[in-house]
Amino acid sequence: MNAQESINGVPVTDGQIAAWVTEAEIGYDVEKLKKRGRGRPGRGAEPSQVVAVRFTVEELSVIDARAEREGKTRSEVIREALTISAA
Repeated sequence: MNAQESINGVPVTDGQIAAWVTEAEIGYDVEKLKKRGRGRPGRGAEPSQVVAVRFTVEELSVIDARAEREGKTRSEVIREALTISAA
C-alpha cells in the first residue's frame, strides 16, 4: 500500500481496503444502489434544462423577498412567474 493513497486527505489503511474487499465479495443490493441519494432532486419524469437569465440587483431583491415571504425558493418564484406570464 502506498503511504500517500488517501480519500479527501485521509490516508487509506490496509484494514480499510480489506473491509472494502470483503464487502464487495459479499455483494451489493443493486436496488439499494439505484435509489437516488444526495443531490438535487428531479423536477419530473423528463430531464430539465438549465437556462441562464440575468437579473439586476433590484430584481433579485424583489424575487428573494417574495420567496422568503412565501417560503419558496428563488427558482420556484421565477418558474411560477413564467408560468403565469406564458398563460
